[in-house]
Amino acid sequence: MLKKRESLKPVAGADRYARRRFGFKEELLLVILPTLTVLAVLFFVEILNRQRLLFSSLASSSFLIYLDPMHGTNAVRSLVLSHLCAALLGLLMYQILGPGYISGGVAMVAAILLMILLDAVHPPAVSTSLIFAFRVADESNLILFALALGVTAALVLIERSTMWLLARHSK
Repeated sequence: MLKKRESLKPVAGADRYARRRFGFKEELLLVILPTLTVLAVLFFVEILNRQRLLFSSLASSSFLIYLDPMHGTNAVRSLVLSHLCAALLGLLMYQILGPGYISGGVAMVAAILLMILLDAVHPPAVSTSLIFAFRVADESNLILFALALGVTAALVLIERSTMWLLARHSK
């Protein structure tokens, strides 16, 4: 069963190749970078304002970046645009409708539609819209979130570079 590694294969009928799998050590190297990124972001958040849930969607983004850094969903453009739009929509709905299910639902639907319209689909951003619509009233948290998002976007470039190096040295 471990040999098949079905989790990285495209679904039947998809016009796409599976991400090349490396050995255990190389895969561990790829997963360490997102893990360290998330832990570093959490450390700085703890120091600055204790808004831990604010960054939970970035943890999902980091794992998706590990899973397939070359996928369009995990491109820097998709990552940054979808999360920032979702955060702004969530904050806007919080300001207009107050905290609650209505503001969360409107922010979530609007974020999904905007991601589709902008061709910047990144699923964890849906959670970002909910986090800001339900919880965040302080606009300064948006700046902190944007900084953490920048760190996560840098992770895309690091993961792609690491995959390139691993592929080059494993030939």
